[in-house]
Amino acid sequence: MPGPQPEGDPVPTDGALPPEALENVGANGFGVYVHVPFCASRCGYCDFNTYTATELGGGASRDAYAETVLREMDLAAKVVPGRPVETVFVGGGTPTLLSARDLGRILDGIDRTWGLAPGAEVTTEANPESVTVESLAALRSAGFTRISLGMQSVAPGVLQILERVHGPGRAVAAAREARAAGFEHVNLDLIYGTPGESADDFARSLDAVLAAGVDHVSAYALIVEDGTRLAARMRRGELPFPDDDVAADRYLAAEAALSAAGFSWYEVSNWASSPQGRCRHNLLYWTGADWWGFGPGAHSHVGGVRWWNVKHPSAYAARLADGVSPGAGREVLSAEDRRVEDVMLRVRLAEGLPLGVLDAAGRAAAARMAGDGLVELAGDRLVLTLRGRLLADAVVRDLLP
Repeated sequence: MPGPQPEGDPVPTDGALPPEALENVGANGFGVYVHVPFCASRCGYCDFNTYTATELGGGASRDAYAETVLREMDLAAKVVPGRPVETVFVGGGTPTLLSARDLGRILDGIDRTWGLAPGAEVTTEANPESVTVESLAALRSAGFTRISLGMQSVAPGVLQILERVHGPGRAVAAAREARAAGFEHVNLDLIYGTPGESADDFARSLDAVLAAGVDHVSAYALIVEDGTRLAARMRRGELPFPDDDVAADRYLAAEAALSAAGFSWYEVSNWASSPQGRCRHNLLYWTGADWWGFGPGAHSHVGGVRWWNVKHPSAYAARLADGVSPGAGREVLSAEDRRVEDVMLRVRLAEGLPLGVLDAAGRAAAARMAGDGLVELAGDRLVLTLRGRLLADAVVRDLLP
């Protein structure tokens, strides 16, 4: 089950924000995240704020979920004035366990609350087994423009260790079905470094991704989170822990295969076949823009104020039924907090980090790392080299002494 939430200052019952937080809302972009906490089954590596029917234990209804989220939108409309929403991302969990009709109602609610900007990017995540030709067509008709499918691997043994329930070929088939349904932008997610995964397993997964005709690929090293079944198996010695050298080899393989196929990295773990294929919503996060997160456990950021909702769907629904904010806590970020986060996120982008964000010690560290081949100093920006991408976390630590 998901761990405890961070502590923070209390959130007013009406969700009101300090006036200074509202002065320039959306100046760098404004988006919406919607969290759907339902899953048909729990994968062994997952520590997200998600719940199977058994874990919910009553008190929260999937059928009533869209209506509950719309109640939070009524509150949000009173807190943040009308701002065109440039991106929407529906994540989870498995959003497509909701009907296309309910997901469409949520999207219509966002449009009524703030208005969708012309050409807004509207993404939903989906597990491959949770969509059909018919549901994909319905999602596209409802206004979704982009879909992100959790593929992870085509190796049956890897899928078994991760406790994924879809077959090896289902993700590729779903991606093709999504393109046929009219989705111009389709992403496939890969996980590499799972115990037992061979170099050939990963190569076949990359080949399958490229054969699917998608325009975006995300590839992440397996992270073993405390409290998951996978972590318990490793502690018992049933499985080895991930190997950093193997993960580096897999990353290099991904970069070689994807770049040869015409994809370019734009964030350390993300590649797109064109600038239009990049996930604009994630770029909004990485560049310090504003967003409102709806749903249990969802985080929001507006004007330097970050807050997060209560985690359990039952508590979330109960708060909104009582007409009060579901916010569990919040923090006002200082100028230094925001600078540190800017460094942590922007350094991972292909466009690089403006050197002006760094203090004197950080600029000295950047010069040293340029000499070591970890970064390039291109004009007024710091950009990771391929070697630097393998050591991105270490680069950030050195830039923020």
